Amino acid sequence: FRKICRNCKCGQEEHDVLTSNEEDRKVGKLFEDTKYTTLIAKLKNDGIPMYKRNVMILTNPVPAKKNVSINTVTYEWAPPVQNQTLARQYMQMLPKEKQPVAGSEGAQYRKKQLAKQLPAHDQDPSKCHELSPNEVKQMEQFVKKYKNEALGVGDVKLPGEVETRAADKNNLNNGDRGTSAAVGAMEDKSPDQKASQYSCYRCKLIMKEGDPAVYAERAGYDKLWHPACFVCCTCSELLVDMIYFWKNGNLYCGRHYCDSEKPRCAGCDELIFSNEYTQAEGQNWHLKHFCCFDCDCVLAGEIYVMVNDKPVCKPCYVKNHAAICQGCHNAIDPEVQRVTYNNFNWHATQECFLCSCCSKCLIGQKFMPVEGMVFCSVECKKKMMS
Repeated sequence: FRKICRNCKCGQEEHDVLTSNEEDRKVGKLFEDTKYTTLIAKLKNDGIPMYKRNVMILTNPVPAKKNVSINTVTYEWAPPVQNQTLARQYMQMLPKEKQPVAGSEGAQYRKKQLAKQLPAHDQDPSKCHELSPNEVKQMEQFVKKYKNEALGVGDVKLPGEVETRAADKNNLNNGDRGTSAAVGAMEDKSPDQKASQYSCYRCKLIMKEGDPAVYAERAGYDKLWHPACFVCCTCSELLVDMIYFWKNGNLYCGRHYCDSEKPRCAGCDELIFSNEYTQAEGQNWHLKHFCCFDCDCVLAGEIYVMVNDKPVCKPCYVKNHAAICQGCHNAIDPEVQRVTYNNFNWHATQECFLCSCCSKCLIGQKFMPVEGMVFCSVECKKKMMS
């Protein structure tokens, strides 16, 4: 039931588990039954919706010389705008390490964020572990609700271009919602006002004239963001492919929007739709998922130890994680007292915490540490070192 690697226990996104094809299916399903169906296509053989990523290939001009190879740059995703110059400007305004150039660090960043921000198990009950029929129904209603009320995809436009069309666009797409805000913002501006007088909703800095901005329809077209400022309010990461969730005046990625609506199980990473769940160590857990991360034994009523924010039963802790005593070389039980200095540990007993030379007990005494050894005096240290 865990969404982690069996060996190193890290998240699946760290291992690049999903192929581009699988990721496109996941996003395609997210956009199904929404107004963003223009961004998906259905496969003829099985009818599964596929995300139509806008891949952009730019050819850099090179001097007209013989034997000069053409320099091309492929972006694995680019904003779906007709004006390629605008798309290029948008890309250049992103941090270089986050630009999704094929084969680059930025492409890996996008893929990792796609896995983190839009987990398949937040929208598809079939990707979840042993949901009851009632839980499936609740999840389907939850997904339908956020598709209708929160999900959106950003638009890249020049601010001046938006102002002349804001009222019409809001009326067309949203009924009366958001129109008054857009019209009000327009009435306050003189006809010759320039793009440099627009400010980013996140950083509040003035937009440079001629620079593209990102708009979020659910936020209203009176708000705009720098491309690098279009981020989740919780994790501050770029909203992958400009897919956002809007709630209470804030942009969220899919994961953190869902976290703001439902508890998430720290064991399986799925949203909890059951009325019965437990809270431990500041996290939420399905009742059957509060178990040892090493052997999966249920921990209700049992002694456990937190290792890297994960609960581990006492036997597994002693076997796999416990500190080793420098004195007797046995594992130190989590319930007994110990002495720790730097990365060295001892049982806090007369038998283990001793001078490495004369075997004098050092509990409550001053001592001199040297590379895992401890001494009661300079004399003992010199004697052992010699």
